[in-house]
Amino acid sequence: MTTQGRILVTGALGQIGSELVPALRARYGEDRVVAADIRMPPAGAGDGLFEHLDCTQLRQIQDVVRRYRIETIYHLAALLSAVAEDRPQVAWNVNLGGLYRVLEVARQYRCALFFPSSIGAFGPTTPRIATPQDTIQRPTTIYGITKLTGELLCDYYFRRFGVDTRGLRLPGIISYRTPPGGGTTDYAVDIFYHAIRYRHYTCFLRADTRLDMMYMPDAIRAMMMLMEADAASLKHRNAFNVTAMSFTPSELAAEIRKIVPDFVIDYEIDPVRQEIADSWPQSLDDSAAREEWGWLPHYDIARMTSDMLEKIRAKLQSAASA
Repeated sequence: MTTQGRILVTGALGQIGSELVPALRARYGEDRVVAADIRMPPAGAGDGLFEHLDCTQLRQIQDVVRRYRIETIYHLAALLSAVAEDRPQVAWNVNLGGLYRVLEVARQYRCALFFPSSIGAFGPTTPRIATPQDTIQRPTTIYGITKLTGELLCDYYFRRFGVDTRGLRLPGIISYRTPPGGGTTDYAVDIFYHAIRYRHYTCFLRADTRLDMMYMPDAIRAMMMLMEADAASLKHRNAFNVTAMSFTPSELAAEIRKIVPDFVIDYEIDPVRQEIADSWPQSLDDSAAREEWGWLPHYDIARMTSDMLEKIRAKLQSAASA
């Protein structure tokens, strides 16, 4: 990826975008990163280039890319897994229709494109332990179907039109900065707030539900590493498996209890999210990412838990004193 032109981030107010945008601005400069979202930023959100953008509208995307001379797009605008199951028709239109339009603009204006896929692109027939980079993918959720189709579409636009498409299969993302957005792995964010505020959390997944996870700083670093990687070294290019840790709700609760000894967890299963979780991998083989562009995570469960509790305590204390 060139670092000379401007970068557009769609879905910039979401969980990932709200942390990716500052990281990109810190690396490449404030005036080189345009944040865009269908929502308007909250009052006091700070300075920086921002555009109101609906990614299902081709002309809006074209207008922003043309006006700012965008060279790289991080396309994050999407409905997450649990929300998508509630609204499958909207999910298809936003997740896949939006991607198709962004790809068309990338083709027309010769932009590089980052597309985040997900462990949701796998399904119940996929090997669930050390899931290979290349394996059977038969997702059973609309979210997973749009992610898998997106992977194939990005591959097609690279092979057919030469668009520099790149992507990651992200696991569950854990962050203290923004609230969860309707994902199946959201418990791994909520649990920290409840541990500090109430010393108690009711989890919507079974105690033994093992899923792949990653702390947000690692996720942001992985995206930027991939987009900066030498294209000649990329054999897979799109949908690289990346991972940092794999744990269950009960294991995470035990880690939290090392710092918050009186923390208690119980369980009230959400059948929809449990069914989704049961169709996803428990752990990923990310050797392709390690070999092709040097991926290595910095955070394991212990380091992530300690940092999350520290940062959320400070966040809540700051809010209380404001």
